Amino acid sequence: MSARSPIEERLRAAFDARARLISAHDLSPARPPTGRAWGNRRIRRVLSAVAVTAAAAAAALAFLLPSGSDSGSPERRHHPAPPAHDPTVTPRAPEPVPSPGEPRSRPSPSQPR
Repeated sequence: MSARSPIEERLRAAFDARARLISAHDLSPARPPTGRAWGNRRIRRVLSAVAVTAAAAAAALAFLLPSGSDSGSPERRHHPAPPAHDPTVTPRAPEPVPSPGEPRSRPSPSQPR
């Protein structure tokens, strides 16, 4: 192990002196606040939490529920949308099969099949 530098020696001495200033009394936990101020803080904290929750609920309701006067044009309110039509499947016409004597034609590359 290498020898300690003068700066390291000075730092160790300073930390040692600082550590000797702390006693067991300094390490004991602090007592909680008592009296009227503690009750007022608790009430303020609860009231602020309730106010924030109420504001968030009001904003959610305003966003999710449409108002009666702004819910669309008068025609839409009185006439519901017609039901959707059943989708029908249109059969595809079968491709003609060339007869054995006819030459087979290939589709041109510019026209998709």
